[in-house]
Order: sequence, then structure tokens, then C-alpha cells
Amino acid sequence: MSDADFAPLRVTYREGLSRDTSLRMREWAKAKGYAVSERGRVAPEIIDAFLAAHPEVYEQARTFEMVHATARTPGPSPEDYAWEGNSQLGDVYTIVFVRGLDEHEVLRRLGAADEDIRLIEDWDYSYPEGPQIITVRRIGDWSIAIEDCGWRGARREVLGALSRDGGEAVTVHRHDYAQHHVAYAVDGQLITDINPGFPVDRWGADRDRLNRHLRELGIDPAAEDSIDNPIPEGLALAGRVTGITIIPGHLHRPVLGAAIPGASF
Repeated sequence: MSDADFAPLRVTYREGLSRDTSLRMREWAKAKGYAVSERGRVAPEIIDAFLAAHPEVYEQARTFEMVHATARTPGPSPEDYAWEGNSQLGDVYTIVFVRGLDEHEVLRRLGAADEDIRLIEDWDYSYPEGPQIITVRRIGDWSIAIEDCGWRGARREVLGALSRDGGEAVTVHRHDYAQHHVAYAVDGQLITDINPGFPVDRWGADRDRLNRHLRELGIDPAAEDSIDNPIPEGLALAGRVTGITIIPGHLHRPVLGAAIPGASF
């Protein structure tokens, strides 16, 4: 797929609306029979309808465009991750896909000592004064590690360690107030590190290695476009590299993992 084979799916957003106006818009939408949540982003069609009915508010709003990533070819899609925002993963986490290592070795290279490795239960979670929780499970040829409120697997040196000796590692890092990352390493070398919210921002030994997959998700790698669904996009991008699509069932516990005491993460 070339850059000329598709037009990115562009979505118009408006900002500049006050909190009071946003609350008023939600009440108006409910009264008009729209399905609207108490929190989160209001659907563009509801905003358009509200502003059409309230032209005085329309003058306060600034419009801007973003690209919505969506699959253009068969394979993992951002739509496969509609569940992610309401899952137990939380606002900060890292998922690392590792080929070539078993679960125990993945945990060791993420910094766990053998005595830290155990079954992780539902009530285990990371917090600043306590242990960092990492779970890992095998899916096909890949070991999938999920860091609860951590970013060890997003570090360049850790990706190198996870992929050395002919292996591969793909990481998706979500952070609620810092930059998200999707990174790919092969045989100890960082190939590309991509900002999924602004994919033209990427670097590495071969920064364009995953451009084909970006195009398959409706993203022009050369355009300075912001993406409005960066985490579903990043997870779908990882899925296109690994062939793995994470589903909610993959988050079930108990599962092998590690509780790393006194971790600085």
C-alpha cells in the first residue's frame, strides 16, 4: 500500500468550550434522546448538533482536525481495542511482546529476581511505596508482559536486552500525562520508536521499518497528522508485527508474574 492508495480518515474536533458549556451540551443531548456518557469525549455528531442549535456557542469554538486510525487491510485493527479504555489496564501501563524468550526469562530481563516471580492475583497492584507488578503469559510464539503502572519495557536498554541473541521485542507504552510510545527492537538494536499520537515523530536505526503497517492503519507516515486514537492504533500496530491481538481474556488472573519490591518505575 502506497501513500497515494488512501485518504486518511479525518475527524473534526472543536475546543474552546467551557466546562459549563460542556455540561449544558450533555444535558441538551440527553433531552434530545442522544446516548451520551457522563465522562469522556462527546461524539462529534452530538457536538455538531448542539452547536447548530446554539449558534452563539459556535462562535466560541475553535475547530481542528485529527486522523482516526482504522484498518485498511485485513489484520489487527484499532477497533479490536474498543475495550481498552474501560479495562483494568489503567492510565499508565506498558505491554511488551517478546519473541525468543520464555516467561521466566522475560521477567528476569525486566528486572525481576527469581524470588520475585510468583502467581499474580487480582488484588496485586503497583503502588509507589510497594512492589511493581508485572504479569506475563505465552501467546503463540510470543511472551506478553504487562507492567502495571510501569515503563521498564519502554526503556531502550531493556528493549535491547529483551531482543538480543536474535530475538524481537515490541513495546506499547501508555501514559496519561506523558508521551506514548510504540517501539520495535531486533537482536539487541532499537529499530524504530514511534510516537503513536504523532507518527511522523519516530527515530531509530531504521525509523521507517514499520511504515507499511502505519499505511495499513490509514496513517500517512510522511504527514504531520495527530492521531485521535493513539493507543488502539499502537496496539494494532504491535499486532501487525507480532500477529497477536490482545483480548480482555488475556488480562485474567491468576497468572505468572513478578512483584518487584521497592521498584523505581
